[in-house]
This record gives sequence, C-alpha cells and structure tokens, in this order.
Amino acid sequence: MSGDFNPDQKRYLEGFVSGLSAARVARVGNAGGKSEPTGPDAIHIKAQDRVLASGRKLAEQEKFKRDLHPFDAYPKLREQTEKNEAPKPADNFRWRYFGLFYVAPAQSSYMCRLRIPNGILTHWQMAGLADVAEKFAGPYSHVTTRANLQLREIEPKNATNVVEAIQDLGLCSRGSGADNIRNVTGTPTAGIDPQELIDTRPYAREWHFHILNERALYGLPRKFNVGFDGGGVIPVLEDTNDIGFQAVEVKNGFGVEAGVWFRLALGGITGHKDFARDTGVIVKPEDATQVADAIVRVFIAHGNRTDRTKARLKYLLDAWGLEKYIAEVETLFGRALTRVPAEALAPRPAFDRAAHIGVRKQKQDGLNWIGVVLKAARMTPDQMRGLAAIARELGDGDLRLTVWQNLLISGVPDGRVAEAEAAIAALGLSTKAASVRAGLVACTGNAGCRFAASDTKRHAEAIAAWCESRVALDGPVNIHLTGCHHSCAQHYIGDIGLIAAKVPVNDDGDTVEGYHVVVGGGFGPDAAIGRDLYRDVKAEDAPRTVEAMLKAYLANRAGDETFLAFSRRHGIDALKAMFAAETAA
Repeated sequence: MSGDFNPDQKRYLEGFVSGLSAARVARVGNAGGKSEPTGPDAIHIKAQDRVLASGRKLAEQEKFKRDLHPFDAYPKLREQTEKNEAPKPADNFRWRYFGLFYVAPAQSSYMCRLRIPNGILTHWQMAGLADVAEKFAGPYSHVTTRANLQLREIEPKNATNVVEAIQDLGLCSRGSGADNIRNVTGTPTAGIDPQELIDTRPYAREWHFHILNERALYGLPRKFNVGFDGGGVIPVLEDTNDIGFQAVEVKNGFGVEAGVWFRLALGGITGHKDFARDTGVIVKPEDATQVADAIVRVFIAHGNRTDRTKARLKYLLDAWGLEKYIAEVETLFGRALTRVPAEALAPRPAFDRAAHIGVRKQKQDGLNWIGVVLKAARMTPDQMRGLAAIARELGDGDLRLTVWQNLLISGVPDGRVAEAEAAIAALGLSTKAASVRAGLVACTGNAGCRFAASDTKRHAEAIAAWCESRVALDGPVNIHLTGCHHSCAQHYIGDIGLIAAKVPVNDDGDTVEGYHVVVGGGFGPDAAIGRDLYRDVKAEDAPRTVEAMLKAYLANRAGDETFLAFSRRHGIDALKAMFAAETAA
C-alpha cells in the first residue's frame, strides 16, 4: 500500500487532526453534540476553522498555536530550561509569546524582548535590568526601534530566569514576539514637551494593560504594531504602525466637539513600502483602547492564516478597502465612528529631527531633557547603571527610550545640566546632535539574527567612525541599516537607507556582505519610500560611499537645505553624478 495520500485525503486528515486540537480548548457544545469553541481562544479557532472549511491549509505557525497554546506551555519551557535544552521549531515559536527568541544559527541562545509602554522606565528598573543582563545574558542590552529594550545571548538554562527577573522589576516580556501586539510606542517626551497636544502616557498604558489581560488579543494572523503620537517635537513614526493614533486639534464649526482628538491611521508597514492610511476617522482619546480592540478583533477574524507573507493588516485593507474594514469595526465597537474632513484639523506642530539628542527645555520651568547618543543602540551594564544613577541623582528618575534607538534623561534642572552631560560623557556616551552617529539606526544584523545578510551594527559603527572624522555635519542625517526584507530598521524611511545583500565578487558564485542603498525616504508630513540609488555596495566600501554622499550634499545644497530636501530636489542620475564627483575628488 502506498504511503502517499491524495489531496482530498490530505485535506481530510488535516481537518480531522485540527478538529481534535480545537476540541482541547472548546467547552461543551450544543445538544446535538457539535463542538462550538468558546472562551478567549474561540475567535482564533473559529477563524482557523473557516480556513480549513474553505479547503485551504493553515500556516505552520497556526498549527503550532492550535496544537498547544503557548500560555498553556510554560511548564514545558521550564522543563527545557532545567535541561539547558534548545527548543525545536514549534517551541521556538511558542516561547516568543514570552518574549524569548532562539536565534540559532546566528547565536546558540535566546534573545529576550521586553514590553515598556510608551518606552518609559524608572532608574531602578534600568539598574535592575543591568543586573539581569550581567547575570543571565550577553552582558549588554540593545534599544530597539519600538522604544524598547532587548537582552541577548541568554543560554537556554537561563530562559525562565530572565523572564521572571524582568517581572520582578515590574516589567514584562509577555507577547513581545510572534503573532502578537508588540510594545506600544508613544511620544517619548510625553508630559514634558512644550508643544505636545496630549500626554500619551495614560493611553499607551491603558492599551498595554488591556493587551496583557485579554488573552483573546494574542495569536493574531501576524504581528501588530500600535503607536500614539501626542504632537510632540520628537517623531514617534506612528504612521509606520498597523494602528497610528495621531493627536490632532479639531477646529470649531465642523459638527463635532472642538479640541484634541486622535486621528486614526491604519495599515502602516514600510518594509512592504506602505504607510498607515488616513481613515478620515477621529477618536476621542478615552475611546482609543476600545476602538483599537475592535480593529484588532476584525483582523483576528479575517486576516490571512495561510500565507504568512500576506498576513499583515495592510493586505486585508488592500483586499477589502478602508470602508468595509471600518464598517466591521463599527459593528464591534457598537456605534458609528466620527468622521471629519481634512480641513477640520489644525496642522500638527512641527517635528524637530534633532530633538532626541542633546539638551532641550521642558514645559516645566527650569527643567530639561537630555538626549543621549548610544553606540549602535548598545549599552553595557555599567552604562545602564550609570545612566540610571544620573536619572536618579540629577533628573526626575525616568529614562525615556525612543524609536531612534537612544534614550532621554528627563527632569534635569538648569543648574545641573553641565554636570549631567559630563557624567554621560564619562560613560563613553555623547549628547552631540550633529554627529553622524546621532542619526544611525541599525537592526541586530547577522551577529544575532538568522535572517540578516550583513552585520549591520558593526557596519553602522564603521560608518560612524569613518565619517565623523571626515564630515562636519551641522544638522541631523538619518542613516538606517537593515539586515533583511523584514526592515526592522526601516531603511525605506531614512535619508540614506541600506538594506543588506550578498554581493557577488566573481563568476563562481562567491559573495561578501554588502548593501543596496536607497535615498530620500521620510515620514510624517515628508512620508515617502526611499528611491533606489546603488546596488551591491560591499560592506567595506559602505563608509566611503556614505562619506561621498554627505560631502556632496554639503557642497551642493541650497543654503541650509536638509539632506532630505536636497535628495528630493535632484533626480537619481544627478545625485549619482554628484556623489561620483565627490568620490573622485
């Protein structure tokens, strides 16, 4: 008898096995004996059932979730920890629900990503994380592009030690990976920014705890990002999120209450060359959590659970259109959402692209925040403790992470700014806003991620070290290096964006690490996807390539024109000619 099954038999068996798995989490059905899933996982099981009933297959990750929900598997994680055992693929996916990513073959260890709502933590939490990193991890931490922290090089035997030590500090890592709603971002200067329209902290916090305490919001078709912009001086990049809540001032005379609302944008994913779309909807801040809940539940019910490459919210919006999606959201929300024309909204207060670096006045009289430049987003335990001590002794005790992979120390009195800057410098860190390093954003790269094609953090540091001694910038230029198509460092929105590539060096198929280069990306009012400039630049040539671009910009700009404006004023061929001339010189 042949061991092969025909397609109909395979479909039947898959449905049979999946049905058995679903029965584990379904309570008693109706009198006729038909099992009807209930409870917090029911929305996911029903969505999976619809896929199977249509004759399609579930993605492997959907099968993992269906077979054993990660939150029901913590004893298994603990057992692997006690044996110092690396996880198999199914468990590697499951443990991401606890923030743990086993990153072999790049490193034979876990990375742990935290949840820090609005990116703000206390001095004692930062000092405590330094201890965790030193005892159980690298020892070091990275600031991420979601205003978050991650620890790396965690041996399997320390996996639960890290998860539990983080919780001891009043933080958590729950749901920070896999098909879940990631760390919620908000304006890093919330509550201290002279120009902000609204303090995002209570809304980010409310959403954070809503997620943590609602199991139905775990196990989405793919990951999901939510960001709150309060109209502050530092960009949050909320238009790159699946849901962007953008603080806006609504004018009188448009049939709705005047004042500050959130403008709703949906479907941002710049790695797929798309920004969040303005829906025409405005949301009362106190309704933001319930509106976001309804948006996510529509995605849970109807997102793609077969093709992972098409499973983000963007693709459901592409298939349905905004109006159909919003109508489904309104049904769950229980009432119509408020719509206003664009002219009802006052212009957003302007960004300052350098405000996350250096000393800035707060809205509180006599107080300042200080933006600190980190080297490739990395901090040693000593630096973490040192920054915590500065926040405790010279500031208000808070450290505020930003999506630009750096942090702010807030509440520093005028009379102690110089002392704080000197203490930061003594840690080997900088507060210089015009440096090349101040505008660098880099993902983990192939030193710690199996998807990456190049060592992005090392190459970012090489670019900074080379250019800062040769180019005297007088304003910020954002240079983003990302290791793969996932675009964690969002290369498409950088002034200069580099995406890793294997660069051919001969006809035998040999390659070296390198990059494709794009130019002229932007966000917010300048939102645009960077244009292709160069292909196959060797990593060893990247510092000189960036140097030539920056020098040509300084030599050819109009007045104090920004790099963004300069690059958009010229066509690609003209830019190449100017950059080539600088290289030749």
